[in-house]
Amino acid sequence: MQEKNQENFKRELGLLDGTMLVVGSMIGSGIFIVSADIARQVGSAGWLTLIWLISGLITIIAAVSYGELSSMFPNAGGQYVYLKEAYNKLIAFLYGWSFFAVIQTGTIAAVGVAFSKFAAYLYEPLSDENILYELGDFKLNAAQIVSIVTIVLLTFINSRGVKNGKILQTVLTIIKILSLLGLIVFGLTLAAKSTVWDANWANTWETSKYVKDEGWLPISGSALIAGISAAMVGSLFSSDAWVGVTFIAGEIKNPKRNVGLSLFFGTFIVTVIYVLTNLMYLAVIPMNEIATAKSDRVAVVASQYIFGDSGAIIIAVMIMISTFACNNGLIMAGARVYYTMANDGLFFKKATVLNKFSVPAWALWAQCIWASALCLTGKYNELLDFVIIIVLIFYILTIYGIFILRKKMPDADRPYKAFGYPFLPLLYIVLASAISVSLLITKFSTCGWGILIMLIGIPVYYLTKPKEE
Repeated sequence: MQEKNQENFKRELGLLDGTMLVVGSMIGSGIFIVSADIARQVGSAGWLTLIWLISGLITIIAAVSYGELSSMFPNAGGQYVYLKEAYNKLIAFLYGWSFFAVIQTGTIAAVGVAFSKFAAYLYEPLSDENILYELGDFKLNAAQIVSIVTIVLLTFINSRGVKNGKILQTVLTIIKILSLLGLIVFGLTLAAKSTVWDANWANTWETSKYVKDEGWLPISGSALIAGISAAMVGSLFSSDAWVGVTFIAGEIKNPKRNVGLSLFFGTFIVTVIYVLTNLMYLAVIPMNEIATAKSDRVAVVASQYIFGDSGAIIIAVMIMISTFACNNGLIMAGARVYYTMANDGLFFKKATVLNKFSVPAWALWAQCIWASALCLTGKYNELLDFVIIIVLIFYILTIYGIFILRKKMPDADRPYKAFGYPFLPLLYIVLASAISVSLLITKFSTCGWGILIMLIGIPVYYLTKPKEE
């Protein structure tokens, strides 16, 4: 049944399209915002840069490890399929359940909320302060409506065929990359000041935490570990969503080769851009202003230094393009996971149906409805916390799955093998586990909810799985 349905997908995406899907899905709003929180948590140029670099390297290690799995199972569903093959249907279902409940839809909602925040720069009535309707504690604001409208529009575009989504993704992502590179180049050539750079790097590794009304307070020991963990939530979230290209493998030409290459090229390009962007921030903006940027919009502060008063408008347009392309990639890829789960009897049967454009339209609209509902919470930072903890847990399980499958299927065709195996995959597992444990300890109030949602999937699985199993 599944193989038959897989054949109905049209392989219309090449290596460039796959790479642009990775880059476009990764670069959303994070690089423009989260450096402020990282600066507040660790307080030094060295640590700010190192946290972005570590997050990037961890992401690249994970991506090149996934290359082996994508070459073994080059069909729609990606990570869900890898977990099913390495473990069992329960683990795969818990991933799919978490993916639909929080990971993908929560990310789509967070990116949609970010889009609306910057749209309000251009037209004030679109802000979250414009309350349209109140019922008890619930308040519906204009920004939430904007977020939902963008998600509905992108879902409609993607329901009309993968070709439409592909063209939009590639064009917007190229604009996004050129815009970010332009910001970096103009920042380093027009606005960089040696006095700012020297002051920011004067105490390269001296860690401190910024507390409102108290200023900078030195931190060390457990407080430093907590600060680094909290800081890495934003950078890891900003470096996430690269896995989307594996979900859409059923529509990629020569997937055994192109999925793995798309993963490597995409994550490498984004890591370089992220590190360069932060070096530009440090050359243009004093550390104190990075930490205290209004609404954490560091890129707005940088663009005002670079372009003057028009900087805010320039960056608002850039971020709207960036978040729009990001959500296009997330929406396009996510529905393929529900399609594959449904073929295994683990999601609504209607998700197996491909429309006349050969895309799983019902799955797209189900994703759209739930992501739109999550937009109504409007809490960007809390969404980040409980998305990232589940994401890390399943990345750890998936990469450990490489070790399991090497024993379980020693003779399977592996056109591409995990780079640096077993050392790099093992390094990822150790680092990601340490970050996860630290997050659970330091941010239990939000990360704990993520774990709870995942665990609720266990009784749901046993209550809903097909009786014949």
